[in-house]
Amino acid sequence: MPQPLPRRARILIEVPKGGFIKRELHEGSRIDFISPLPSPYNYGCIPDVPGQDGDPLDVVVLGPRLKAGQTIEREIVGVVRFWDAGLPDDKLIASESPLSPKQRTGLRRFFKIYALARLALNKRKGLSGRTAFVSVVNREELDQPWRNTR
Repeated sequence: MPQPLPRRARILIEVPKGGFIKRELHEGSRIDFISPLPSPYNYGCIPDVPGQDGDPLDVVVLGPRLKAGQTIEREIVGVVRFWDAGLPDDKLIASESPLSPKQRTGLRRFFKIYALARLALNKRKGLSGRTAFVSVVNREELDQPWRNTR
């Protein structure tokens, strides 16, 4: 059943802004991914809300650098539409202010590069299926109830 896009969320930070290593802190600090580029965003998850891939729902947190392991609460201002190994893997966008055109452009650029790195990692793991950035959507642009599915 579709879930509504939350207005606010409690987010566990897994990768601080500027970090290279994505750890699955909800799984005891297991390293999931080492990026070729530093993350221009804080990256985390909502531990108690599963995404379509079965892992906790991903969240990109805009703003200053936060600490890994820190839990924060932020407004959800949009969604990065993404596919990973054939499954929808949307990432919520959290911020203390609405998503600006400059931030949208930055998110698009980053996730296009991230998709290429993720695709290479998936091939090494023997995973197939579509891995791609799709779009960045403002909360206001969502013309139907948000779903973490396609």
